[in-house]
Amino acid sequence: MKLQQLRYLCEIVSQDLNLSRAAKNLHTSQPGISKQIQLLEEELGMEIFVRNGKRIVKITPPGQIILKIAGRIIRDTENLRKVSQEFTDESGGTLTIATTHTQARYALPSVIKRFTTRYPKVKLILRQGSPTQIAALVTSGEADIAIATEAIELFHELVMLPCYEWNRCVIVPPKHPLLKLKQLTLKAISQYPIITYDFAFTGRSKINQAFEALGLTPNVVLTAIDSDVIKTYVELELGIGILAKMAFEPQRDKHLRSIDASHLFEPSTTRIGISRNSYLRSYVFDFIEMFAPHLDKTTVTTAMEGRVQTSYPA
Repeated sequence: MKLQQLRYLCEIVSQDLNLSRAAKNLHTSQPGISKQIQLLEEELGMEIFVRNGKRIVKITPPGQIILKIAGRIIRDTENLRKVSQEFTDESGGTLTIATTHTQARYALPSVIKRFTTRYPKVKLILRQGSPTQIAALVTSGEADIAIATEAIELFHELVMLPCYEWNRCVIVPPKHPLLKLKQLTLKAISQYPIITYDFAFTGRSKINQAFEALGLTPNVVLTAIDSDVIKTYVELELGIGILAKMAFEPQRDKHLRSIDASHLFEPSTTRIGISRNSYLRSYVFDFIEMFAPHLDKTTVTTAMEGRVQTSYPA
């Protein structure tokens, strides 16, 4: 059994059983990958994949178990490499952050600027996606940490570290009728076409729950994964927007107006997700503390060891 075979196995699964994409990502040939997986199956005495001709169609039940073990071995191998780097190259390395557009665009810039100033030799990689996608990147070892609001709590392999709470605003064109209200209400909002986040993103469930609690059905005419896209279509007067307050910048969004809606929706909590089995280099702990000052190294380490339930500070 070779470590390379386990890497091939994990990559095939991460590419939705597509051998061509796996071969491309691993810089090798498709026949080469197929041969190594067959050798692994022969050595183990069982099939990992179900095949239809030469095409892999699904993972067998024992294959699911083998995949979990292979994933742990690959992550532990990566941890060994990180331990070595920690003591041989203290100032250099790579930090891969998987996050959503809203976090990358509005919450992270100042933190990243501070981090790159302190660690100029660390290569920083941002990978954007839905909360589910970015959580999967961390559990597979392709990213060091995930930063998002929803869905990542569904991944039990991750330690969840609450960072900060936030709420929403309603954005409208200048002179919109909603600007004349003394206090914004959900009933008033429901009278207009709404542009907001896709179901998989940024606290969308809290928006749905608020309307449902009052028996209202919001007229959502357009959804997007990107706050800037939402603002673009509100400027075109296709509807009013509901988005994270942090995503409205008065100096840049001069053609829009913001109305506070925090009294209408339950607040959401942005969290950092870290694999329980990962080894974090010193600069990763520093990045986390820059982003959320209450999450110092001791707090993060204790949470990863499962000794306490980390909660948002009062």
